[in-house]
Amino acid sequence: MKNYKFPNKLIEGLIKSRPNRFIMMVDIKGHIIKCHCPSTGRIGNIIFSDIPCLLSKARNKDRKTPYTVEAISFDAPKNKFKSWIGINQTKANKYIDFLLANNQLSRIIKGKEILREQKLGKARIDFKIDNNYLEVKTPLISLPTKNKSLLKPYKFNSFERLIKHFNELSKNLNSKSRAIILLCCIYDAPVFSPPRVQNNNQKIMSAARQAHHQGLETWQINLKITPSGVKLIKYFKLKLF
Repeated sequence: MKNYKFPNKLIEGLIKSRPNRFIMMVDIKGHIIKCHCPSTGRIGNIIFSDIPCLLSKARNKDRKTPYTVEAISFDAPKNKFKSWIGINQTKANKYIDFLLANNQLSRIIKGKEILREQKLGKARIDFKIDNNYLEVKTPLISLPTKNKSLLKPYKFNSFERLIKHFNELSKNLNSKSRAIILLCCIYDAPVFSPPRVQNNNQKIMSAARQAHHQGLETWQINLKITPSGVKLIKYFKLKLF
């Protein structure tokens, strides 16, 4: 099985803080450097203090943030064999594109023509494979944080984009096409299960249930990230409703 290889090996650092959504201050070989955080949303409920990370170096030497945080670990900084959790949601599409092109997701979908970023109604969908649509989501709200210090949990209610994707995917389903939501976990995650319906998530849960009743499929894929690259662990279809 062919693995996705990084053009340059990732280096290890230690996140000291996350002053805002876009920036992480990282200790790299004794120097505190401002690094790009590729996920602007919530990453678990963790406090970013002394969190090990993997970083890629920016190609543009003039960029204000010379490194991007690609993955984090909840293992002790001194642990030589850390388990990593990928947090670069944009890169997730690259990993899936690679796996599709190398026919490693044939149980999910097969196709000759793979197109990226295709317009569907009022939404843009990550992949169009022949007549089928596949949207990749990288969930980072809930993570296996072990014994790390946590922030006070808060209710997440920003679901407009996801609702739009559910609506457009299900609306365009027909007998000759399929629509798939692929939950891409860049670590060996447990089987995803939908949250309980609460006041803050009623709309998204209703949209998800309706879309699935109309034929939308949901799959989960677990990937492993290392300093050298990314490899497929497993993938499987989810029965959510």
